[in-house]
Amino acid sequence: MKVIFEFLGRKEVYGLALIVLVSIIVYTFGKVVIEKIIISGKNEFEKKKRRTIVNMISNIFKYAVFVLAVLFILNLYGVDTKALVASLGVVGAVLGLALQDAIKDFISGITIIMDNYFVVGDNVKIGEFQGEVIDMGLKTTKIKKYSGEVLVIANRKIDEVINISQKSANVVIDIPTSYESKTDVVEKAIQKILKEIMKITGVRKETKYMGISSLGEHAVHFSISISCSQDDQWQIKREALKIIKTIYDEEKIKIPYQQIEVHHE
Repeated sequence: MKVIFEFLGRKEVYGLALIVLVSIIVYTFGKVVIEKIIISGKNEFEKKKRRTIVNMISNIFKYAVFVLAVLFILNLYGVDTKALVASLGVVGAVLGLALQDAIKDFISGITIIMDNYFVVGDNVKIGEFQGEVIDMGLKTTKIKKYSGEVLVIANRKIDEVINISQKSANVVIDIPTSYESKTDVVEKAIQKILKEIMKITGVRKETKYMGISSLGEHAVHFSISISCSQDDQWQIKREALKIIKTIYDEEKIKIPYQQIEVHHE
């Protein structure tokens, strides 16, 4: 037991544990402070952009804390860290040549954020791969496809990207309606439908009734255009279809469906 206490009482042991503990506390506290300062934004895009910047700064802060912790540990074990730091100029030049790609990745990551290419949470398309940006680091960006595959791509290789999230979408819905229904009755019902659709979160004021789009074999098609963001279009379309069906039922307006007549001889 005495041997254990003597071992734990050595500066090299408790000092190492103290440096590691302080480093973890400093990183955790610093990350919280960074998030509190930067994460707030006026709109969803601004919040996502700031969240991406937080990830980048947190990564830089993590590496800075790690380097300082290593220097303190080396100093604890008797290594002349002053001479080591002084020699970093030469080492830095060598590393700069060896790590050109890593430096390009870092600069490209900063450029992507500053020029609003995309942020974490955006739906993007790079080449033939389309998905949600789930992480952006100093070297790489991770994009997750809706089927589950994850693309990990070096930041320097992202030269052409289509940001789907930053575009608005127009969801056009053709509502098939029986020929027996009067046009003025249907259009009044559609105005009622539009009022309900406008209550859906994410729907924009450009949403409108477009008129009769076609006279089909079995139905008249009335069209509405719903303006929203690309990310929300599928959920909004599902909610809009539910509203259409509910109000058509309330107004007793029929949506035709194909029927098969069977004749018995």
